[in-house]
Amino acid sequence: MESKAKFRPNPEYRLMDQVHEVLRYHHYAYSTEQSYASWILQYLKFYGGKTHPKDMGKAELEKFLSYLAEQKHVAVATQKQAFNALIFLYKKVLDIDLGNEIAPTRSKRRINLPTVLTKSEVSRLLNNMHGKHALMARLLYGGGLRLMECVRLRVKDVDFGQGKIFIRDAKGNKDRMVILPESIHASLKKQIDSVVELHAEDVKEGFGDVYIAISLSRKYLNASKEIAWQYVFPAKRRSVDPRSGKVRRHHVMESGLQKAVKVALNNAKIYKKAGCHTLRHSFATHLLEDGANIRIVQKLMGHADVKTTEIYTHVMRKDIDSVKSPLDNL
Repeated sequence: MESKAKFRPNPEYRLMDQVHEVLRYHHYAYSTEQSYASWILQYLKFYGGKTHPKDMGKAELEKFLSYLAEQKHVAVATQKQAFNALIFLYKKVLDIDLGNEIAPTRSKRRINLPTVLTKSEVSRLLNNMHGKHALMARLLYGGGLRLMECVRLRVKDVDFGQGKIFIRDAKGNKDRMVILPESIHASLKKQIDSVVELHAEDVKEGFGDVYIAISLSRKYLNASKEIAWQYVFPAKRRSVDPRSGKVRRHHVMESGLQKAVKVALNNAKIYKKAGCHTLRHSFATHLLEDGANIRIVQKLMGHADVKTTEIYTHVMRKDIDSVKSPLDNL
């Protein structure tokens, strides 16, 4: 009888298993895990998938990143994301320090002014939204939240007493505190009441567990089933957690809110290139127009550098409206 060849697993797969394991150990968001894994695979395939990254280094990394800029013409943020993914691979997974002098060809940085809605346009947009999506859109604009910060919001992080919302593990793994608009207190309390009822039904049916970081689940054994840790905007149906395989109720998909905003923009006859993030841009711009200190706005937005916040000064109507077109003076 002819013997079968012994199966030899591809080293690429063994490495990727290790990458996923380390990413989860450091509590990276699932979306970041997927993104980093994708860039690492692209890096391996760029070199034919035959050479282990431990046998490559600074020169190969620079060549790949330069290829992204010169041949693929990726944006600055995209190249930076690829860079961060590969530095993570070398530093955290392979325990190899490549140093600080990695100098690939950089993608060309374009200074794009953010699209901003006027206060009247924001009002029209919000008035064309209904239900849960209307509440979420009001949070984006009223507190300057990013889309995923709103989607991932937990019950425990809404403080009605102080009128604040606590954003955990935001961009750059930072926490910050933002404004909870008084005008949505009632509707947000009603939403949380519905979460309490839904969670009680899940527990009754033998579920009720929600995703929390492994370190927290070890420290607080029952936290994942407590109402405080549940998502403010839970999904309609329970689903299988892709990491653990457990059946849980996740948060809503961000695509639902994105589509609702697009429909509302069209119904409000606002034809700017806008979306969910435009509400965050509008929040910052309107605060500055109303005389808010730029350092306070920087803190509310979670910007590491005030120069990032200063971009909104270029689209403030207060400055632009004070200038008249020379055509109107003829």
